[in-house]
Amino acid sequence: MAEVTCLGILVADLVGKPVDKYPDRGKLVLVDQLELHSGGCASSTAVALAKIGISAGVIGKVGCDGLGDFMISVLERNGVDARGVVRDSTVGTSGTMVMVHSDGERSFIHYIGANARLTQDDVNFDLLKDTKVLHVAGSFLMPGLDGEPTANVLKKAQERGIITTLDTAWDSKGRWMSLLQPCLQYVDYAVPSIEEARMVTGKQDPADVAKILMDHGVKVVALKMGEEGCYIRSADQEIRIPKYNVDAVDALGAGDCFAAGFLTGIVKGWDLEKTGRFANAVGAMCVMALGATTGIRSLEETLEFMETH
Repeated sequence: MAEVTCLGILVADLVGKPVDKYPDRGKLVLVDQLELHSGGCASSTAVALAKIGISAGVIGKVGCDGLGDFMISVLERNGVDARGVVRDSTVGTSGTMVMVHSDGERSFIHYIGANARLTQDDVNFDLLKDTKVLHVAGSFLMPGLDGEPTANVLKKAQERGIITTLDTAWDSKGRWMSLLQPCLQYVDYAVPSIEEARMVTGKQDPADVAKILMDHGVKVVALKMGEEGCYIRSADQEIRIPKYNVDAVDALGAGDCFAAGFLTGIVKGWDLEKTGRFANAVGAMCVMALGATTGIRSLEETLEFMETH
């Protein structure tokens, strides 16, 4: 199917900017920009990988509606293998109203939709026969797959010699470690945000956060630290890599694009420091344009960006 297969959430993002206050009840406010973008962890990571030059595929679920058509068309237009995307006629495609503040921060109104119906039975392992990496993208937002079902998929992937990686989303229901714990023993690389990882582990310091995740079986932890860059920990390395200084336009998709950069390093066989620097660069390029993957460029252009910034 692809060098990297992203299993997870697919979301249509309606992005408005700037939104610095909500309209009063029954009233209207204007925005300077309003655009429809593909989003969701699996879609954004896969599209970013494809734009970098890494062959990517997606396994997920959308509705039989206009937004579902849009999501699949975006994947295919970007060269992502969408054969693993299942259509469900009983539910709508997941969508998010994304309100981008003037400083680039975002607020969200989200409909979970078809992502709630994604189960381990939807994972077609025949499509994974040539995959090097299976990336679970959006844990905590897939109630039909989270927990033991995800652990089952990851275990089966590892048994087939596939490298496993996992990224999280915010768990609004507060289950955190109780839901994620069964999966961690089957995760080769975890790439969560520091905020989510702190909630999972109950620790604050990145070193303590990483240790807890590794104690549960994760081999390498790469924490997305926002303004502080990233923190990477393995059995024999501890690396802190600062961010690239750029003018942020929109932080939408930055974490997914960091993941895509990190996955690129895994596929290329780079050491952890180069992988982390490249991941930071992909995340930085993401925030320089409106939309989750608009700012992502090729491998060569990203390496040049690293040299000039």
